[in-house]
Amino acid sequence: MLVLSAGRGEFTDGRTLLAAEVLTWVRRRRIVLAERLRKELVEIDAEVVRLEAAEVVISQFIEAERAGEADDAETDAALERVTAAPGAGGMLLIPLREDGMDVSELPEDYQAVMQVVAGATEPVKAGEVSVQLGRGTLSGQVEAVRAKLKRLSERGWLHRTPAGRYTSRPGQ
Repeated sequence: MLVLSAGRGEFTDGRTLLAAEVLTWVRRRRIVLAERLRKELVEIDAEVVRLEAAEVVISQFIEAERAGEADDAETDAALERVTAAPGAGGMLLIPLREDGMDVSELPEDYQAVMQVVAGATEPVKAGEVSVQLGRGTLSGQVEAVRAKLKRLSERGWLHRTPAGRYTSRPGQ
């Protein structure tokens, strides 16, 4: 146990630390924990991407089953496209943007978000995009759109302003 008094800290075993040393230790510990959290968030984000891809594949399979087309060659080809596309097997569902890439390489719902942002005359908020997409203004509706905007920004498809608004990147 550490007891602080008059700028000095003293452990119950008699060791003494200056308050500045304690502060240094606290700051270092905070940095270590923050870095650990960042790494865990990256891993969690990758798992979310894999689950999104699985959701797409399973949903398409269920729809095909209901329509009686599960063994249809066209359905098999569509499922193959999904499982071999970004997002399958740990690949990124939203790829990192590189020169020459087109919006058509994104999933349809992300293409719709890109179209709304590209059509805006000034940077837009997530709520504005949500309304334009016909999703509404409830928290859950806006947060789903905000997550897409954030992911598009992180992968280089959009620019996020310091005020949290989104705009197209130059050259798009």
